[in-house]
Amino acid sequence: MIIDTPTPEGPGRLFVAPAEQPSALLMLGHGAGGGVDAMDLKLLSGFLPAEGIAVARFEQPWRTTGRQVAVPPPRLDVGWLAAVERLWAEPAYADLPLYVGGRSAGARVACRTATAVGARGVVCLAFPLHLPGRPEKSRAPELLQPEVPRLVLQGSKDTFGSAEEVRLAAAEDAGVQVVELPGVDHGYRVPKAAAWTAADLRAELKRRVLEFVRP
Repeated sequence: MIIDTPTPEGPGRLFVAPAEQPSALLMLGHGAGGGVDAMDLKLLSGFLPAEGIAVARFEQPWRTTGRQVAVPPPRLDVGWLAAVERLWAEPAYADLPLYVGGRSAGARVACRTATAVGARGVVCLAFPLHLPGRPEKSRAPELLQPEVPRLVLQGSKDTFGSAEEVRLAAAEDAGVQVVELPGVDHGYRVPKAAAWTAADLRAELKRRVLEFVRP
């Protein structure tokens, strides 16, 4: 189901995968270099509804209108918050426990706005801790901002911050759970010769996220 979503930043879109008798709602945002059809976002939206978790993927207005470059972070937050309000206007989702998350930049948005929307938890798919080669410009304060549990699924070869880097950055915050994805990069690509396969990655993503969002 596609829900056109007016926002102060322009028209966005919600791609909703409903569950027959939902016990929770997971809203996911896409990255700055891709859209809602990213492998991990599609995987979760195809898997979780059968487990009783409705999934809504939000396409930011900059993407909906065909622009190639994402708008600055504060404007991403504005579009996201409007999308949450639009989703809450649907009677089927108004009273469900809300979890938020996303891929890369989408995870940053979810962390920054988690408190404002009353999220129960945040799912971070490849959290971009820093730009490649720029560890001194850390975005750890965004990851540490929410007071609710955060699940970070991070590749060991992620140039935007490896799983070990994220673990160290969040060492003082017991609310952050970091799951290392062996050999995986920022785009969740697995080397062809790796013992840990793409099928292993997909299975781990499904298992970990389901455990995290299941009430």
